[in-house]
Amino acid sequence: MRIGLIGTGRIGAFHAEVLSRHRDVGSLVVADADPARAAVVAEAVGATVAGVEELFDGVDAVVIASATASHAGLIGRAARAGLPAFCEKPIAVDLPGTLDALREVESAGTTLQIGFMRRFDAGYAAARERVRSGELGRLHTVRAVTADPAPPPAAYLPLSGGLYRDCLVHDFDILRWVTGREVVEVYATGSDAGGAMFRDADDVDTAAAILTLDDGTLATATATRCNGAGYDVRMELAGERGQIAVGLDDRTPLTSTEPGGPGAPERPWPGFLERFAPAYEAELHAFVRLVRGETANPCDGREALAALRIAEACERSRRTRRPVTVTAPATD
Repeated sequence: MRIGLIGTGRIGAFHAEVLSRHRDVGSLVVADADPARAAVVAEAVGATVAGVEELFDGVDAVVIASATASHAGLIGRAARAGLPAFCEKPIAVDLPGTLDALREVESAGTTLQIGFMRRFDAGYAAARERVRSGELGRLHTVRAVTADPAPPPAAYLPLSGGLYRDCLVHDFDILRWVTGREVVEVYATGSDAGGAMFRDADDVDTAAAILTLDDGTLATATATRCNGAGYDVRMELAGERGQIAVGLDDRTPLTSTEPGGPGAPERPWPGFLERFAPAYEAELHAFVRLVRGETANPCDGREALAALRIAEACERSRRTRRPVTVTAPATD
């Protein structure tokens, strides 16, 4: 199998390394808006370099790990070429762009897998199984946390789509995936007290949302870009018969104040790639199997659309200071 990879930044370079050693990938072609960066990655993994447009000729599938603003256009380009595509989230930072890209995929009859890597994390997968088995009884409360150790560059913020669409969208997706329920209403707020660059970007550095699921389960989702203790991604699920936690281990940047409780970890998680490296690798392995016709799509574009709708509702709620109903127009 010959795979084309577009984007050779941090996550793209990781994907290149994974794909280059996959037993079913015979050759890898990489492209980037910065040809020099693509050349460095290609040399490191034994790939060849191509321009973005020429990459679509002669490959069996495309992996998109480029800048967010390019995702929708590249998804459409892959669809018109009849190629299955894997794309890092998001499809686009807004609903119109997302819907346009999905229509191109559906019209072409091609396959699109979206990179929500938490679905491939062992802890989240185990939580899904235990919730779905009924082990916890009736689920009444879910708490989700995403905390980055430091803000991104100021120039990134206006391009990110905001904290709900950029960070919390992962929590919204995994909440749906683990529980099997839909979010029907949100009430969200946020703070921009962390620095002028957030206010300049009309964004927040810290956010919280209360989400009501369609069976009455209540969930909270919080996020911040200013968690100096380390990278912290967790989920707690509480039911009438049991309670479990995802992401609670000896590298979780959390210190107990109880006598005899755990202290600060010696090696807290520094970032998303270290924390979720096995999950990123697993989702690419799933994509290769999908291209080979060996498995169903584990996360298609409609799943990404559902998570984006929740993020959009949260952004509206934050701005209006009111609860917002999450609905999907019939015109989709």
